[in-house]
Amino acid sequence: MDYEKFEKAVDLFGILIRTSKKDLKKKYLKLSKKYHPDMPEGSDEKFQELQEAYELLNSYMDSFTFSFDKEEFKEQFPFFTNYKNWR
Repeated sequence: MDYEKFEKAVDLFGILIRTSKKDLKKKYLKLSKKYHPDMPEGSDEKFQELQEAYELLNSYMDSFTFSFDKEEFKEQFPFFTNYKNWR
Protein backbone atom coordinates (compact mmCIF):
# COMPACT_ATOMS: atom_id res chain seq x y z
CA MET A 1 0.00 0.00 0.00
CA ASP A 2 1.40 3.35 -1.07
CA TYR A 3 0.83 6.21 1.41
CA GLU A 4 0.24 8.75 -1.37
CA LYS A 5 -2.56 6.60 -2.79
CA PHE A 6 -3.93 6.14 0.71
CA GLU A 7 -3.90 9.89 1.35
CA LYS A 8 -5.56 10.58 -2.00
CA ALA A 9 -8.29 8.02 -1.19
CA VAL A 10 -8.91 9.63 2.21
CA ASP A 11 -9.23 13.04 0.53
CA LEU A 12 -11.58 11.69 -2.15
CA PHE A 13 -13.95 10.41 0.54
CA GLY A 14 -13.64 13.56 2.64
CA ILE A 15 -12.51 11.70 5.76
CA LEU A 16 -11.25 14.18 8.33
CA ILE A 17 -10.09 12.05 11.26
CA ARG A 18 -12.11 8.88 11.79
CA THR A 19 -14.84 6.97 10.06
CA SER A 20 -16.53 3.62 10.38
CA LYS A 21 -16.86 0.99 7.67
CA LYS A 22 -20.59 1.71 7.66
CA ASP A 23 -20.00 5.43 7.03
CA LEU A 24 -17.37 4.68 4.40
CA LYS A 25 -19.83 2.51 2.51
CA LYS A 26 -22.52 5.24 2.71
CA LYS A 27 -20.07 7.77 1.27
CA TYR A 28 -19.03 5.32 -1.43
CA LEU A 29 -22.62 4.71 -2.51
CA LYS A 30 -23.36 8.44 -2.59
CA LEU A 31 -20.21 9.25 -4.57
CA SER A 32 -20.65 6.29 -6.93
CA LYS A 33 -24.06 7.66 -7.92
CA LYS A 34 -22.52 11.08 -8.49
CA TYR A 35 -19.54 9.87 -10.52
CA HIS A 36 -21.20 7.01 -12.41
CA PRO A 37 -20.44 7.34 -16.15
CA ASP A 38 -24.15 7.71 -16.93
CA MET A 39 -24.51 10.78 -14.69
CA PRO A 40 -23.81 14.38 -15.82
CA GLU A 41 -20.80 14.80 -13.47
CA GLY A 42 -19.61 11.25 -14.02
CA SER A 43 -16.83 9.73 -16.05
CA ASP A 44 -15.24 6.32 -16.44
CA GLU A 45 -11.95 7.59 -14.99
CA LYS A 46 -13.48 9.21 -11.90
CA PHE A 47 -15.71 6.19 -11.25
CA GLN A 48 -12.71 3.83 -11.53
CA GLU A 49 -10.69 6.09 -9.20
CA LEU A 50 -13.53 5.98 -6.67
CA GLN A 51 -13.76 2.18 -6.82
CA GLU A 52 -10.01 1.78 -6.33
CA ALA A 53 -10.02 4.25 -3.43
CA TYR A 54 -12.89 2.40 -1.75
CA GLU A 55 -11.13 -0.95 -2.12
CA LEU A 56 -7.91 0.48 -0.71
CA LEU A 57 -9.60 2.06 2.33
CA ASN A 58 -11.77 -0.98 2.93
CA SER A 59 -8.69 -3.21 2.83
CA TYR A 60 -6.90 -0.91 5.26
CA MET A 61 -9.84 -1.01 7.66
CA ASP A 62 -10.09 -4.81 7.41
CA SER A 63 -6.46 -5.27 8.38
CA PHE A 64 -6.57 -2.79 11.28
CA THR A 65 -5.79 -4.31 14.65
CA PHE A 66 -7.73 -3.30 17.72
CA SER A 67 -6.47 -2.70 21.19
CA PHE A 68 -8.69 -3.98 23.96
CA ASP A 69 -7.14 -2.08 26.81
CA LYS A 70 -8.85 0.36 29.15
CA GLU A 71 -7.48 3.50 27.46
CA GLU A 72 -8.75 2.42 24.04
CA PHE A 73 -12.15 1.71 25.53
CA LYS A 74 -12.27 5.15 27.17
CA GLU A 75 -11.33 6.79 23.89
CA GLN A 76 -14.03 4.93 21.96
CA PHE A 77 -16.73 5.24 24.64
CA PRO A 78 -16.04 8.33 26.77
CA PHE A 79 -19.46 8.16 28.45
CA PHE A 80 -18.73 4.74 29.96
CA THR A 81 -15.55 5.73 31.80
CA ASN A 82 -17.17 5.05 35.16
CA TYR A 83 -18.18 1.53 34.21
CA LYS A 84 -18.26 -0.35 37.54
CA ASN A 85 -17.25 -3.79 36.30
CA TRP A 86 -14.13 -2.67 34.46
CA ARG A 87 -11.06 -4.34 35.92
